Amino acid sequence: MASPTKKPLTYADSGVDIEAGDKLVNLIQTMMKRTHGPRVLGEHGGFAGMFRLDFNERLFKRNYKDPVLVACTDGVGTKVKLACELGIYDTVGIDCVAMNVNDMIVQGAEPLIFLDYLGLHTQDPETTAAIVSGVARGCEISNCALIGGECAEMPDIYAKGDFDIAGFAVGVVELDRAIDPSRVEPGDIIIGLPASGVHSNGFTLARAAVSDLDLKKIYPELDEEKTLGQVLLEPTRIYVEPIVKLLKQYRVKKVVSGMAHITGGGIAGNLCRSLCDSVDATVHLDRWEVPSVFNFLQNHGNIETEEMFRVFNMGIGYILIVRPAFADSITSHLEQLGETPIVLGEITKGTGKVHVIEGESS
Repeated sequence: MASPTKKPLTYADSGVDIEAGDKLVNLIQTMMKRTHGPRVLGEHGGFAGMFRLDFNERLFKRNYKDPVLVACTDGVGTKVKLACELGIYDTVGIDCVAMNVNDMIVQGAEPLIFLDYLGLHTQDPETTAAIVSGVARGCEISNCALIGGECAEMPDIYAKGDFDIAGFAVGVVELDRAIDPSRVEPGDIIIGLPASGVHSNGFTLARAAVSDLDLKKIYPELDEEKTLGQVLLEPTRIYVEPIVKLLKQYRVKKVVSGMAHITGGGIAGNLCRSLCDSVDATVHLDRWEVPSVFNFLQNHGNIETEEMFRVFNMGIGYILIVRPAFADSITSHLEQLGETPIVLGEITKGTGKVHVIEGESS
């Protein structure tokens, strides 16, 4: 029983505003519903989201004979610090979706559902709604249903103005279509897809490199229209549509033998995860031009080239390993899907290593 001589303590007094949370729920309902198709069941605001797996050909477009669920979880890292500093909140949600679904499609899967988690100092419904709008946009690009999430107001954990975001995605792939590193063979061709920028890895180093610069200033050598902060906050590219459509072009022949999402660790640190122990991958540096943002970070941060390639994607956000006889047709398909594929190198006999080499291509 509360003391009659003291003001009763409320949840809001201790830092958590239930009414603000309720307001947020109303703000994001429309955003979430935009990502829903006929397989999403139940009303918004339930304790858990429900998604119906295909079984009725007359009702659904997709049907699976031997489905395997694929799940992954990831966050955005310290890129959220830049969002806080600049007050730009509607892009990191796209990053959060991208970091998950780009990992998922490496397995040959197509995304089905997504859930997000936001940890906040204080619930500001408009700010949080802006963050969630990015998540919803990312789900729309990925043809993925946003069926739920959590916004946790924790002033004892997060400093004022700070937040963190993470996501969880589930997808599906036919068992016999799942990507398997054991299928990668000598002679296979390595094809890269361009990144949109730094994406969502290495931001602790990136922020340190520009710590003495003005994030709100335009640096012409970097970009003639966008500020430094806007360039760094450019959302991670989502590769779902071109990859899923490409894989559906080859329903019988398994012409894509491996794929890799280039995140923290760079090309070498991620492409090796798609190789078996009997092959190596050789990537030629002269096959593409490193975007100016990476040169900018390297110069202002005095970072060694080896460290840059160890931390950042350096302009290549996604990689496919394909059968040599189909390399030209796959490149053509990707171009028709709006991509700019780059032949980066080839697979040789080896021990599961990636060689990123300078000099003229062989």
